[in-house]
Amino acid sequence: MTDRAPASSGAGPARGGRSRRAAGAGEYTAASIQVLEGLEAVRRRPGMYIGSTDARGLHHLVWEVVDNSIDEAMAGFATRIEVRILADATVVVTDDGRGVPVGRHATGKDALEVVHTVLHAGGKFGGGGYKVSGGLHGVGVSVVNALSEWMRVESARDGHVWAQEYVRGKPSGPVTRVSPQGDRKGTRTAFRADPDMFEAAEFSFDTIAQRLRESAYLNKGLWIALFDERNDRERSFYFEGGLVSFVRHLNRHKEVLHPRPISVERRDGATAIEVALQYNDSFTENVLAFANNINTVDGGTHVTGFRAALTTSLNDWARRAGVLKENDGNLSGDDVREGLTAVVSVKLVEPQFEGQTKAKLGNAEVKGQVQAAVAEGIGQHLDENPADGRRIVEKCLTAARAREAARKARDLVIRKGALEGMSLPGKLADCQERDPAKSELYIVEGDSAGGSAKMGRDRRFQAVLPLRGKVLNVEKARLDKVLSSENVRPLIIALGAGIGETFDLAKLRYHRVIIMTDADVDGAHIRTLLLTFFYRHMPQVIENGHLFIAQPPLYRVSTGKQTLYAQSEKEREAAIKKLAAKSVSVQRFKGLGEMNADQLWETTMNPESRTLLRAEVDDAAEADEIFTMLMGEKVAPRKEFIKSEARKVQNLDV
Repeated sequence: MTDRAPASSGAGPARGGRSRRAAGAGEYTAASIQVLEGLEAVRRRPGMYIGSTDARGLHHLVWEVVDNSIDEAMAGFATRIEVRILADATVVVTDDGRGVPVGRHATGKDALEVVHTVLHAGGKFGGGGYKVSGGLHGVGVSVVNALSEWMRVESARDGHVWAQEYVRGKPSGPVTRVSPQGDRKGTRTAFRADPDMFEAAEFSFDTIAQRLRESAYLNKGLWIALFDERNDRERSFYFEGGLVSFVRHLNRHKEVLHPRPISVERRDGATAIEVALQYNDSFTENVLAFANNINTVDGGTHVTGFRAALTTSLNDWARRAGVLKENDGNLSGDDVREGLTAVVSVKLVEPQFEGQTKAKLGNAEVKGQVQAAVAEGIGQHLDENPADGRRIVEKCLTAARAREAARKARDLVIRKGALEGMSLPGKLADCQERDPAKSELYIVEGDSAGGSAKMGRDRRFQAVLPLRGKVLNVEKARLDKVLSSENVRPLIIALGAGIGETFDLAKLRYHRVIIMTDADVDGAHIRTLLLTFFYRHMPQVIENGHLFIAQPPLYRVSTGKQTLYAQSEKEREAAIKKLAAKSVSVQRFKGLGEMNADQLWETTMNPESRTLLRAEVDDAAEADEIFTMLMGEKVAPRKEFIKSEARKVQNLDV
C-alpha cells in the first residue's frame, strides 16, 4: 500500500477548452490562448500545484503532460500516445494530435511559449480548442516546466516543426522552426524533473503503466505505448471494449454472477455517459468514477445518479419479474451494492470540480442525466437477460438477510463495549491519555509479545491489544461473520468508532493505530490479514493517515559495551563494520516475544528512535485487485503471482 495519488489536473498546453466558440467553429490558433496570471510561485510552493514533492508529486508531472494528449484524443484529433522513460530519467511524451498552437499571441510572445511559461494559460477557458477537457485550470504543463531541470517541446503543425527549450521554467531562446512538417503531426514534450525540487527522481514503470492502462480503457480505440529504456521494458494498451473491458479486468480474479457486463452508452445533450457493471460473488463494492477522464475518488453527482438508478431499476425489474413479491420490502442501496464492480464515466463541457485535485464532481444536472441513462440501460439488459437478473437479485436478497444479521451483531458489539465501560475488551492494556490525537494503540500478535509490549510501553499514551489465534480473513467473510469473530470483535470495541456504514471517525479512540507483528512469514501473514480488515471495513482509518506498521529489528549486534540493531542483513553487516571490534555478538530475533521490554521500547516503540511505515493507498483499483488476488477465493491467480514474484525474493525466511 502506498499513498493515494491525487487525481490529475489534466490541464496543459493550449490544448484545453470549451464548446462556446470565441474563435470560428473548429479554429484552434494563437487567438485561442488566454492568459490568466503569471508563473511566479510554483517553485517556491510546488505542493500547492502538484500535491507533494514525494513520489506522488513526481508522477503527477507525467500525468499533467499525458492528460494533454488524452484531451487531444477526447477531442477526436489524436489516436496514438507514446510515453518513454530514458536512461537519464528524462520523460518523453509524444502524440499525433494537432500540435500546440504557434504564432504571435496578444501578450507579444509566441503562443507556444505562453502555454509553457504562464500559469492559467491554455485553450480550455473559452477559446475554440476543445469541447471536452480534463484540464480545467490550465496550470498543468507550465507547472511541469517550472519544476523541471530541463524541458523541450516540439509542435508539428502549419507545415513545420516548431521547438523551444526551457531551463527551470525559463525559455533558453525563442520558438524556432526546426524542420518541415512532412508526415509528422502532434506534440513531443521531453522533460527531466528537477532533483532540487523532489525528494526522489525515480519514476515507477508499474505506476505509470497502471495509469496509462486506465486511460486506454476510458478512451476506447486509443493506442497508448510505454517504453522504459532504463531496463528495456515496454507495454502497450488498446481496448475496443472500453469500460466493458475495464470491468472484466477488475473482476478477472473473482467469480462473476453473469458472464457479460451490463453496458450503458448514452448522450444527453452535450454530456456523454458510459457505464459498465458486473456482479461477482464477493462481499465488497468496487465503483470507480471518472469525469473527463479524471478519477473522481470522492465521487460526485455522477455516482449519486448511478447509485439511485441501480437501486430503483433492480427493484422495479424484480417486481415485474415476480422475484420480489407484493409483501416483500424493497432492496436497499447497501443490498444492491454487495459484490458490485462498476465504472462510471461522464464527459461534459463545463465540469465543476471541487478543488485543484478534482476529487469530486459537482454538476447538478449530471445526476439526472446519469440516473435516466443507467435506469434505462439496466432495465433493458435484464428484460433481455432475465437469468442474469434473477442471479443478481438473489445475491441482493442474500445480502439483505446477512445485513440484518450484521446489524444485530453490531448492536451487540456496541452494547458490549458500552456495558464494559472503562475495562474495554479482553486483554487490552489501555493508556492514561484521553485525547485520541495523543494516543496510540499497538496491535500485537500473541500473549508473549503482548507481555513485552505492555511492560515496555509508555503507559501514558500507548495502549496494547494482544491478538490470540488466527485473525479472520475478512475477504472471504460477510460482516455478520466478521462481527462474531473472537479476534476481530475486541479490536472493533477497542477502536470505538463502529464498523462499516456506521463507522464514525470522530469516535476513533487512537489516532495512531500500529500493527506490530513478528518479522517472519507468520507475522507478515497476520499483518496482511489486518491490513485487509482495515481496507475492507474501516478504510477511513487508512485514508486519514491513522494506520501504521511497526518495524521491529531482525538483528541485535553487540560488543557487550555497545549495541546496535538492524532490520536487514545489509544493515547487520554495516553495524558489524561500524563496531569494528574483534568479538561481536549477533542475535537474530525470531519474534517480538524474544525481546526484552527495554529492547522493544528502544527499537520499536520509542517515538524518538522507532521507524513507522504509514499505510496508504496509491490506487483504489490496484489495491482492490491485490487484496482480492492475495486473500480471495480463487487460488490460480495467487499461484501465478507467487511464481512471477518468486525470482525477486532475496532473503527467504522459512
